Amino acid sequence: MPNNNCNLLTRENNMVSEKTAPVAVIMGSDSDMKVMKSCIEQLGDFGIEPVVRVISAHRTPEIAAEFAQKAAENGIKVIIAAAGMAAHLAGALAAKVTLPVIGVPLDSGGGLGGMDALLSTVQMPPGVPVATMAIGKAGAKNAAIFAVQILALADAGFSEKLADFKQDQKQKVIKKDAELK
Repeated sequence: MPNNNCNLLTRENNMVSEKTAPVAVIMGSDSDMKVMKSCIEQLGDFGIEPVVRVISAHRTPEIAAEFAQKAAENGIKVIIAAAGMAAHLAGALAAKVTLPVIGVPLDSGGGLGGMDALLSTVQMPPGVPVATMAIGKAGAKNAAIFAVQILALADAGFSEKLADFKQDQKQKVIKKDAELK
């Protein structure tokens, strides 16, 4: 299970090496952790401890570009990028990589319910795709599952874990249904 007590500002001791993790979870702000924790935990359920970073497309564009440019050589195979408001993080990273980028739009509390982030994430120009999930926690969890689905294309172990996950979901619903009778 990933270290849920990670201090995002002190990466050296708490984060997985970027050279060993197949998935990176990048947030535009440390306040995004309350939602993205569910993504990190879902990845942990599949045995993946992701690289976790706070990088702003607007406040630290050079760091975002450098991270993206080095991601593949550091062993990252899928990038999950979460941001609210203008939500340019996923697109900024996608512009610099050939890796799959999954965008998670977040509700910043600014009164638009995350629709601003959703539209910013989903409306990418041709040639710069971002796989966009739902707004918030459901999108964060689905981003983790989608990342594992991508990895499973080349890794039978992840494929088996996904099959087990789907079976477990099925059994939970059947059990809940039976409890109503």
